[in-house]
Amino acid sequence: MKDRVKVAVERILDSYLEMNNHRKTPERYAILSAVYSMRGHFSLDELGEKLATEHKFPVSRATLYNTLNLFMELRLVVRHHFQGTTKYEACYDNNSHCHQICTVCGKVTEIKSPEINAAIDQMHLKRFRKDGFTLYIYGICSVCQAKITRKQKSEGTKKVKTDIKK
Repeated sequence: MKDRVKVAVERILDSYLEMNNHRKTPERYAILSAVYSMRGHFSLDELGEKLATEHKFPVSRATLYNTLNLFMELRLVVRHHFQGTTKYEACYDNNSHCHQICTVCGKVTEIKSPEINAAIDQMHLKRFRKDGFTLYIYGICSVCQAKITRKQKSEGTKKVKTDIKK
């Protein structure tokens, strides 16, 4: 985690915990550090594994779940539902972005789109302040499309051979 981001997210967590008379537990700070050291999207299990192996700080699944809910309230983490799976993502520096999701293999890729960012920035919403956005674009990735095309060609060749034999 970049030092600037680390200081900022820890300050947000500190302020919230102090204002609400919650304890500053080592688990919360270890989870925050692990979340911001993850690259891209991660599952609850992947986060738990990282804490146990790399950070040498195993925590229960319930603690992970509750802490991530707290981080979502603080807008430090965002939860995504991709193709029947739940993934999380650190979002302090990256509130607005687009995802392309393959409906065949489930691969998720973040994409940069200045045009979409500009369009949403220019949107005028009544009685609503925009903080950020996430856009999901569903389709078929090039790898899956190539597999589908090869399969169709293969099946077409088999059909032609069968028709010739008749």
